[in-house]
Order: sequence, then C-alpha cells, then structure tokens
Amino acid sequence: MASADLNYEIVKSFNGKVVVIKYGGNAMTDSRSQEQVLNQVAEMKTLGIYPVVVHGGGPVIKALFEQSGIDSEFVDGHRITLKNSMEVVEQALSGKVNGELVNRLNRLGANAVGLSGKDGGLVKARKRIHNRQTESGPEEIDLGFVGDVDVVNPDLLHLLIKNGYLPVISPVSGGENGDDYNINADMFAGHIAGALQAEAFVAITNVDGLMEDPDRPETKIVAITSGEVKKLFGSVIQGGMIPKIEACNIALDKGVKAAHIVNGAMDQSILLQLFTEKKSGTTIKKE
Repeated sequence: MASADLNYEIVKSFNGKVVVIKYGGNAMTDSRSQEQVLNQVAEMKTLGIYPVVVHGGGPVIKALFEQSGIDSEFVDGHRITLKNSMEVVEQALSGKVNGELVNRLNRLGANAVGLSGKDGGLVKARKRIHNRQTESGPEEIDLGFVGDVDVVNPDLLHLLIKNGYLPVISPVSGGENGDDYNINADMFAGHIAGALQAEAFVAITNVDGLMEDPDRPETKIVAITSGEVKKLFGSVIQGGMIPKIEACNIALDKGVKAAHIVNGAMDQSILLQLFTEKKSGTTIKKE
C-alpha cells in the first residue's frame, strides 16, 4: 500500500500503541498470503506502532504427525494430545513455525524475536478437561496435554517492546506441574492482547470478515458489538470462526479497544482495516 493511501490521523492515534495479530491457517501456508501479512506487520513497526504476533500452525502439526506416524484422535473437534504428540506439537510450533516467521520478519528489518508461552513465565497453563453430555449423563474427557490460559505475566513482552523488538509467540505453555500444554492459539492471542491492553486485536482468517451468509460477500458485517455478536453463535458463527470470535470477545472483555476479523489473502487487509476508512473486514467493539 502506498503511504499516501493511509489516514495519518488514524496512524497517529496508534503511535506507541500495541496491536496483537493472531496469525495462522491458510494465510500461513500460502506463500503469497504469508508475504502479504508479514510485510504489513513490518510496515506497522516502521510507522511507530508495536505489533505482537501470536501464531498457530495446525497444518505444520498435521504434516509432522504424518511424518512421525502419530495418529490423532479427536473428541468433539478437540485433539487428544499425548506425551509423544506434545513433543511433536512443540517441535512444530515453537521450532519450525516460530523460527520461520522470525527469520522472514527479520529479513524485512522488523527486529523480531521468537518466544513461547513458557519464556519468562509469560503464560501459566491449566489442564483442560472436556465436558460433554451423553445418554447416561455428563462425561469428562481427558484431552491429555491440552491447556487453557490460567495467568498471563506480560513483563517480558513489555521489556522487549520497550527495547524495539517484535515478539513472535508460540502458544505452547507450562503448567504448575512442570508439564507443557498446547493452548488454542486464538484463545492464547486474545489473552495476550488483553494482558498488554492492546489498542487493537486482529484475527487473520481466510474470509473477508464475518458474513451473514458465507456464500454472499455482500452480507459482510462491517461493524458489530460484542453483545450483538454473541447472539450469532450457532447460526452466523460456526466452525473455524467460533474460536476467532471467542478470542475477540476475550480481548474486548479484558480492555482491548477493538477487535478485527480480516482476510490474510486480501491485499493490504490489515492496513486497510486499521488505518483507513476502507474497512476490509469486520470490527467488533464493546457495547
């Protein structure tokens, strides 16, 4: 995007503020989309804004599982993660994906540094137990080394940001018992945004925002409140959009000013959404 296309009054309002970007899915595996997203992240830093990237890596995890001969068992869409599986998950997220993103951002001059939730006690995880209803009543399912965010300590992130670094964070985190847990990257990102009191939270996806009808782009919801969006679960909000909207609500509930759903494959989608009047995706704000 040409600098002249940006609204510099809006850019100025973000100066010195944190923007947390949740990055994953198709936008991560498609090379052109990845270039689009990372170029925009690097450009934000040159504009005096402090981006923080949180990433997932489902496709890489799947590929490494296949290479390792590990079968994945799912319960109600949740992957059961055993000890040997967790080692591969960490290798995929904190190793391969994190390293590649840091390398590419540093080639763009962004001064990126790779972290996981374990570094500096950033995130303490708690083990997740999945509850479901059966004919015989409620049942608890042990998902293994799958966790949820318990506590966030953003001190290390503040230190890095203050000294000009761009944190790139894997959601692998440690629990009180010393075990490592894989936390859903969307939820993890929402909590990080809240702990940093970010100016904005951006969830990258593969559609142009929240649609009333996914097959009709003209039904895109440009702006909505957190209260209104909660009423759309199970109808408009389904499948992979569920954790992204939940992450937006977590961020907003914890004090983030605005959350955004944008398409990583769309040219300049993040910059358009944040710094122009030509909104490329969906904005969610507290009521």
